[in-house]
Amino acid sequence: MALSLEELMQKYPADGAEIESYKARMLAEVRAYRLRELREQTGLTQAQLAERIGVGQRQVSKIEHGDIESAKVSTIRGYLEAVGGELSLEYVLGDERVQVA
Repeated sequence: MALSLEELMQKYPADGAEIESYKARMLAEVRAYRLRELREQTGLTQAQLAERIGVGQRQVSKIEHGDIESAKVSTIRGYLEAVGGELSLEYVLGDERVQVA
């Protein structure tokens, strides 16, 4: 006999913190994949982009694998400018958004 959604949720309760953690990881992977796509559209290799922005190829690889937290803002800005974009920083608190840079 098939379980209803409510019965299934009772039998296998969800951990909200775990779900949010997984969601954050997945969003980081999607964003990182998009950065790689942008780099590839410009025809640059990781090594070429790294040389252009003054970092090692490993740093570009880390960014493209979602490890943006450890990167300097200037590195991310350089990466985005090298692929034809720009960096925009916002302060967000509830519904309030203020562009910082």
